[in-house]
Amino acid sequence: MVDTPDITLPGAQHGAAFGAPPNEANRPSSPVVHFGPEAPLRLDSGRSLTRWQVAYQTYGKLNADKTNAILVCHALTGDQHVASTHPVTGKPGWWWRMVGPGLPIDTDRYFVICPNVVGGCMGTTGPASINPETGLPYMLDLPVLTIGDMVRAQAMLLDRLGIPTLLSMLGGSMGGMQVLQWAATYPDRVFSAVPIAAGARHSSQNIAFHEVGRQAIMADPDWRSGRYLVEGTNPRKGLAVARMAAHITYMSDKALHEKFGRNLQDRDKPTFGFDADFQIESYLRHQGMTFVERFDANSYLYMTRAMDYFDLAADYGGRLANAFKGTKTRFCAVSFTSDWLFPTAEIKTVVKALNAAGASVSFVEIETLGGHDAFLLDEPELFATIRGFLGAAARARGIQ
Repeated sequence: MVDTPDITLPGAQHGAAFGAPPNEANRPSSPVVHFGPEAPLRLDSGRSLTRWQVAYQTYGKLNADKTNAILVCHALTGDQHVASTHPVTGKPGWWWRMVGPGLPIDTDRYFVICPNVVGGCMGTTGPASINPETGLPYMLDLPVLTIGDMVRAQAMLLDRLGIPTLLSMLGGSMGGMQVLQWAATYPDRVFSAVPIAAGARHSSQNIAFHEVGRQAIMADPDWRSGRYLVEGTNPRKGLAVARMAAHITYMSDKALHEKFGRNLQDRDKPTFGFDADFQIESYLRHQGMTFVERFDANSYLYMTRAMDYFDLAADYGGRLANAFKGTKTRFCAVSFTSDWLFPTAEIKTVVKALNAAGASVSFVEIETLGGHDAFLLDEPELFATIRGFLGAAARARGIQ
């Protein structure tokens, strides 16, 4: 059962012409909360959004004491449809194995909120959203955003929903960054936190991969200096290449070898050309072309840049432990042995900082070939970890 609070408002009434994907940027298939000049979103860049909105989904029911709320933060290419059918692709939610009745994040017991991040393209204000000052999409006129901006927007959403504190919050990759930022910025609002496959800052290698993706998008002639939405084009090829490059980093070498090896694609011998001779080539091309149907190219630029800027220690005098000083939040940090995008050493740095700050923290490294994307896969140890940690947090908070 989806329980939507009464305060949610309908989507903006702009037409679908500027939507990317169609309809969803400005008229999303989910509840929306609008904020006006009385509630501007103050950005780390020094600028503000004075008319903006957040699209989100909820699952389960908020209890009378408002103590069973869980915030799920999505990764770079995710959205608010964590456990419901995606309105563009028709596929199940990206964490359908984790969120739902009887699942580790049990919606029979918990009230789950998942917002689309600011800068996204599924209904929260982003570059494809209509700029109220021009009547056209923001495009690159949207201020550059940070993980801190995303978290600030989520806190304002929870205020509107009347939820003062969270039983827990979880997220992988960029979602894990949001979890850490939340715990540092709003420690009194977060009873427990689960950062997964993440780190306290983006490494230079990860920034480099993101720059390759951004350059692929910007090199596409159809990008039109970011104005493709009003010029009737779409940098599909550039965005597809960006997705292909990123997707390689989400998998492990062993997983790629076991799944594809050097197997040829629907042929007995090489063509001695540049078609997709190998299965891995065909797979990556498919990943790229399906991605462009549901994602906006400019959003990809904004969200990768937000991840690049993330450096939690830098905001606390260069010492990560200072970010968690005096925190009462319970933490469970999770990493995967085959994740080379955010290797275990990254989350161990966070765990050491939490220990130095005197925080309550547990750490689980899961043996898997799934690579960075393992948090989205069928990983029984991850399911057991999340179920057990949330159950203990609920008991500690007196939730039956």
